[in-house]
Amino acid sequence: MEEILKLWQSMGIANVEWGQILMMAVGGGLIYLAIAKKFEPLLLVPIGFGAVLSNIPVAGIGGHDGMIGMIYEVGVETGIFPLLIFMGVGALTDFGALIARPSTLLLGAAAQFGIFATLIGAVALNFVPGFEFTLQDASAIAIIGGADGPTAIFLASRLAPDLLGAIAVAAYSYMALVPIIQPPIMRALTTKKERAVVMQQLRPVSQLERILFPIVVLFLCAALLPSAAPLIGMLTFGNLLRESGVVERLSRAAQNEIINIVTIMLGLAVGSKLSADKFLAVETLGILVLGAVAFCIGTATGVIMGKIMYRVTGGKVNPLIGAAGVSAVPMAARVVNKVGLEADHHNFLLMHAMGPNVAGVIGSAVAAGVLLALTGNP
Repeated sequence: MEEILKLWQSMGIANVEWGQILMMAVGGGLIYLAIAKKFEPLLLVPIGFGAVLSNIPVAGIGGHDGMIGMIYEVGVETGIFPLLIFMGVGALTDFGALIARPSTLLLGAAAQFGIFATLIGAVALNFVPGFEFTLQDASAIAIIGGADGPTAIFLASRLAPDLLGAIAVAAYSYMALVPIIQPPIMRALTTKKERAVVMQQLRPVSQLERILFPIVVLFLCAALLPSAAPLIGMLTFGNLLRESGVVERLSRAAQNEIINIVTIMLGLAVGSKLSADKFLAVETLGILVLGAVAFCIGTATGVIMGKIMYRVTGGKVNPLIGAAGVSAVPMAARVVNKVGLEADHHNFLLMHAMGPNVAGVIGSAVAAGVLLALTGNP
């Protein structure tokens, strides 16, 4: 009888709690969205599966000594995974649209307004019982508004490691939900006439310009904001591998093997923080709400800046491309293209939207550097 009781106590069904069942359902929901709805499957499949694994009772897979718990400590807490992801993003991304139309930097900058607005909101939440966010915590939460998971993880690992799991989950969740969150905001802030604006073809960009651009960006970062150098440095290094034309093997590795392996590891590690004991807390829910507000504000301010450019240029700039100022590359640009095609089926905005999209990546890294310089430990 004692052995039967011992066997029963070792079973998952005897130890499972309602919170674990709920978080397993959340993980299953993420996998469903990835497979059935095609919502960023590269992110949501490993995150969702990691959530299921980390909530299996007794197994301890997401714990300190568990497999994905150790992956989290090695790659996420140290900030190594986000930097490798940035290298891959640089190698995958064509900066030509931004070089051809430098004015789109303004759209990327405007979309970062959500970050600083949410910083104030996070501090204000301290007046609500149950919340005790420091200025460093608020800074790490606010960066979610840039819709840049790697940057959010990097900054949280430096400023608020205790909130890193919730921030990472929120950042990647909103990145995946870009196709749902952004279109209603874009339509609400623009007229059909504005959405139907067909932009002129971008000028050709020479290889010399493509090679010099990442080098110039890195030197400007080193001179003005060295705290952002890890992120900007890896982004520009990856892009230089792409554009130099002499290290094709390294460029392919950064674009494929390296970023694919890191994406799997990062997704599982982020999913490990969806365990019931860590995720079902008042602070986590506050972070999710603030992240959503930050992302919505960033999208709105990007579109508003696009409307200003529309007026200034006499209707030559489609305001929709301002929504791509958030740094979800290339998701936000694809959403802009989709909404533009709804207004005019000949209106292809993808390449035009890549300018502010790339600017948003740089902008979120710069914002992270500013917050790190202002609130980080000396």
